[in-house]
Amino acid sequence: MALHLSPLTAFEDNYVWTLRDDAGRALVVDPGDARPVLAAAAQGLRPVAILVTHHHPDHIGGIAELRARFAPTCFGPQDARIGGIDQRVYGGDRIRIEALDLDIDVLSVPGHTRSHVAFQAGGLLFCGDTLFSLGCGRLFEGSPAQMLDALDRLAALPPDTRVCCTHEYTLANAAFALAVDPDNVDLHARVDEARAQRARGLPTLPTTLASERRCNPFLRVDAPAIRAAVEAHTGEPPVDRLACFTALRQWKDGFRA
Repeated sequence: MALHLSPLTAFEDNYVWTLRDDAGRALVVDPGDARPVLAAAAQGLRPVAILVTHHHPDHIGGIAELRARFAPTCFGPQDARIGGIDQRVYGGDRIRIEALDLDIDVLSVPGHTRSHVAFQAGGLLFCGDTLFSLGCGRLFEGSPAQMLDALDRLAALPPDTRVCCTHEYTLANAAFALAVDPDNVDLHARVDEARAQRARGLPTLPTTLASERRCNPFLRVDAPAIRAAVEAHTGEPPVDRLACFTALRQWKDGFRA
């Protein structure tokens, strides 16, 4: 059975990812706003399951309305701040969506929030706000060590994995990535591609893990070029890869293009 991936735009820069079969039965990921899902439903989409990565309002705001309308099964992390969850999931769990003949692996990826999870299925990675194209999420609740560990585990997935981030941040992240890694030819090619995509009104996502490993500075903390850039920025060499990541994330927090 063929499944079709599609991002629905929400708010200013969110994507609500859908994975549907030919009959319109669909998995919906992080529906912060019900309206784009309802618009797709008017064209035949029928949500049968919802995946939730974390508790932020722009990821959960549409759950109640979609549950009332379609009665999908809702999967999400163990976090009391998220209502309407039918099945709480943990890293290492595997869930089954019978209507789509789909098995989904759950990954624990704290850092952006303490209970953040990601979902991997069929060569797709729904990673919420942990990994972005050319960037990573801010550390609102977790530690740098947690986020680095989460990114390491995501980066270890197969290189052809398609990364379905939930924000259109690629070009904003590109400005920082180019400041850190200006001689990276793969990065320049990715930025050119993203600019062309946005100029045509297309999303820059999904990206692939192979591309992110080559271009994303937060997945390249072991690269000499990244370590040298951090040293030039801070005035001292990072003592280890965690120190490099921590300095890089702090640099990005204060970065203005």
